[in-house]
Amino acid sequence: MFLTVVILSCDSFSQQTDSLAPEATVAESKLSFRDIPYLKEAFIDASPKDKKDGISVGKLGIDGGNKEMILTLAQDIADKKYGNFDSFLIAHKGKLIFESYYSRGRINLPHPQASATKTYTSFALGRAIQLGYLTMADLDMPLVRFLKDLDSTKFVEGVEKITLHKALSMRSGIDISEDKRKNLEENPNLLKGQRHVQAFLEHTVPITDNSQVFNYKDDPRLVMQVIEAVVPGSAKDFIKNELLDKMGITNYNWQTDLSGLPKAGSRSSMRSRDMMKWGILGIKKGKWETEQLIPESFIAKATSKIVDQSEEYDDPAGGISGTAYGYFWWQADMSIGGKSYLSKAARGGSGQTIIVIEALDLIVVTTTHRKVDDPISVVAKRVLPAFIN
Repeated sequence: MFLTVVILSCDSFSQQTDSLAPEATVAESKLSFRDIPYLKEAFIDASPKDKKDGISVGKLGIDGGNKEMILTLAQDIADKKYGNFDSFLIAHKGKLIFESYYSRGRINLPHPQASATKTYTSFALGRAIQLGYLTMADLDMPLVRFLKDLDSTKFVEGVEKITLHKALSMRSGIDISEDKRKNLEENPNLLKGQRHVQAFLEHTVPITDNSQVFNYKDDPRLVMQVIEAVVPGSAKDFIKNELLDKMGITNYNWQTDLSGLPKAGSRSSMRSRDMMKWGILGIKKGKWETEQLIPESFIAKATSKIVDQSEEYDDPAGGISGTAYGYFWWQADMSIGGKSYLSKAARGGSGQTIIVIEALDLIVVTTTHRKVDDPISVVAKRVLPAFIN
């Protein structure tokens, strides 16, 4: 099962159980996120309100967790001991039991997601599989077979090696020089639709076994192009109708790429409670309420350890080891008291995270802005102990 926590930070601490969570005004909602004024005090709620939004609620301590330990952590976040957190939420055994907002955090304000957007793109592909527009077997097929408007005579060598499996795990092998990329983007009208992919496949280095290594760049764009190609209508409408609407996510932003498709690697914004919904969808193995939105087999594959990233991302001092990458999902082992717990997470810089720990039926959601300490280590060191007997 999963655990989701959302974290936000502020200047002073005030536990509020009877007050309403802070909301952005109409004027604030029109501002750039960087211009959102800081809250005068943190909002801390150990008994979140039922918003009739599809999220069940409970009480910290009564429905799980050591209340004193989590409130102490919230105080430290409010005091900025971990940098600039904006929200911090915890769900345990299917109930939201802790909700807090700091700094620029507002309950009704979509927060920039950065690379957590990749996880939502992965789930959109999974939805296409659930509805029969793709199959699990298609994950290992050449990606270009799904894009009928491409001119293969202009491809570099090795393009057939790029599969959805490789793209979803950031190993397409596509690598374009910054000068060539800048030149292409100076003519955005030439990159509409599948011409965006055509440009990648014409101007990348040749695709070889050696080039297909983890490279955190353009691969989500390839996946979004496949979604656009196989679903009825547009990828934008498909994501809205088949995922966001079904989960009751209506207040969000999702920017458009040069191709005219939704940006797949970043540039979406979600409210913290809606981030929790993505975590719930994951922990319930693709089911939302009574409907299976994403195949359980796809969730299992997407959240599995496919590409070892331990050398670059492990933090032994923070209790983090075995870091790996799946289908736009991160995995890491969190160690405490001689025992290890596998975490699965959507991660976006600087700290937009949805962290799921099945063994503890725990979900943690955090939103932040730079500078900030890594929320993954904060959860390992400060949240896990509050949920382990």
